[in-house]
Amino acid sequence: MTASSPTILALDFDGVICDGLIEYFEVAWRTYCKLWSPTNDTPPDDLALRFYRLRPVIETGWEMPVLIKALLEGMSDEQILQEWTTITPQILLKNNLPAREIGAKLDHLRDEWIATDLQGWLNLHRFYPGVIEKIKLTVASDVQLFIVTTKEGRFVQQLLQQEGVNLPETAIFGKEVKRPKYEILRELIQTANQQPVSLWFVEDRIKTLQLVQQQADLENVKLFLADWGYNTQPERKAAQDDQRIELLSLSQFAKAFADWL
Repeated sequence: MTASSPTILALDFDGVICDGLIEYFEVAWRTYCKLWSPTNDTPPDDLALRFYRLRPVIETGWEMPVLIKALLEGMSDEQILQEWTTITPQILLKNNLPAREIGAKLDHLRDEWIATDLQGWLNLHRFYPGVIEKIKLTVASDVQLFIVTTKEGRFVQQLLQQEGVNLPETAIFGKEVKRPKYEILRELIQTANQQPVSLWFVEDRIKTLQLVQQQADLENVKLFLADWGYNTQPERKAAQDDQRIELLSLSQFAKAFADWL
C-alpha cells in the first residue's frame, strides 16, 4: 500500500455521502410545529430554500427547528451565518427550552415517521453522484471503510442498504457513540489490523477537521474537506489556505485515491 492510497478510509455521512436536506427540513418543520404551535402548519414558500442555504451553520440536529424559529422571527440569512453560535442560546433561553428536550422531540418525531412510513422517509434522501459506486469499490478493495457521523448509526445502515451497501455495525460510528470524531479516528488507528496505518478522513465541516488537527498524535491523518457538502465559501477558502487540509471535489472523490492529492 503506497502513500497515495489509504489503508483506512473514514467518511462522514451527511454532506459527504448523503444529501438529507429535504428530510432535514421536513423533520425540523414538524418539530417546530410541535414546539411552537404556529397557526398555519404549512411552511412559507421561501422557508425551505433559506433553510437549505443555511444548513452549514447546524452542528447537531436539535438546532434545525431553532433555525426555523430564527428565520420566522425575521433574522436575515447574513445575520444567521455570522452570529449563529450566539443566536441559539438566546432562543433557548427566551423560550425556556433545553437543547436536550428539542433533540428528544425531533428524534421522537423522526422515529415515529420511520415506523409509519419508512419508504417515504428513505425516499427523501439523495446520494451524491458517484459516491455509492466509490464506496462499493472501496469495500471490495483492501482498504478498510468506516462511517464516522453524528447521524444515528441505524439510519445510516438503512439508507446504505437501500443502495446495496451492507456495512457491518462495527464499521459505523454514529450519534449513539457519543464521542468526538477525533477520538473515533484515534481508536481506528489503534485497533487497525494492518500496520503501518494510513488513515484518510473526509468531512464537510471544517471545524471537525480543525479539531483533528489539534490532536498531536493524529498529525499523520490525511484530512479532506468535501466541497459539495454543507459548508460555505469562506470555509472552502480556509481549507484551500490550510496546508494540512485538502479541498476535495465530488469528481475527484469518484476517481482513484491518487487523484485526491
